[in-house]
Amino acid sequence: MTRHHGGRLLRLPRHYYQGRAVVHWVQTEANRATGWLSQSFHQEFRELMIHCAIQHHLVCPSYNLMPDHLHLIWMGLRQGSDQLNAMAFLRRHMKRAMAPYQLQKQAYEHVLRAHEREAGALASTCFYILNNPVRAGLVEAPNDWPYHGAIIPGYPDWDPLDEKFWDRFWAMYEHRLDPRTFEGNDTEPNEPQ
Repeated sequence: MTRHHGGRLLRLPRHYYQGRAVVHWVQTEANRATGWLSQSFHQEFRELMIHCAIQHHLVCPSYNLMPDHLHLIWMGLRQGSDQLNAMAFLRRHMKRAMAPYQLQKQAYEHVLRAHEREAGALASTCFYILNNPVRAGLVEAPNDWPYHGAIIPGYPDWDPLDEKFWDRFWAMYEHRLDPRTFEGNDTEPNEPQ
């Protein structure tokens, strides 16, 4: 159940967005307006996401830009990863790229629980995101939609719909995690009070 406070969605305590948190973010255009999504915006979005991933120690195994909103999955790699700061960074820079269109005041997010972060469950969530254009009747197959991908610095050609993606992804992810920073940092999110 979504709870609101003063017109804003309540967030979990900050530590749920830090470290190796895995979060499904949904950002909507303020008036559900369309017309901002283009190949040039997609390229600018990818560039912003790379900067965001490097600065905030994140990887994005899947994102999908829809005509009036976007989905992305972020996974932290370091204890210093902070997805709230990362989203603020992304929103600040997207504002210029989307003008005159505007984003809603706050992104919606779902912090994935331990069972949702397991390899098969995470892949299913990502495929659900990537399948949005099919469910919306925009294309026949997810690969037909040009505004999807993954942001993993150093691997610009990896496509989350490729059959080899997930084996490669988990090998890379385990290699990039800093094990010294994650002891005891596997808390489960609860509903905000």
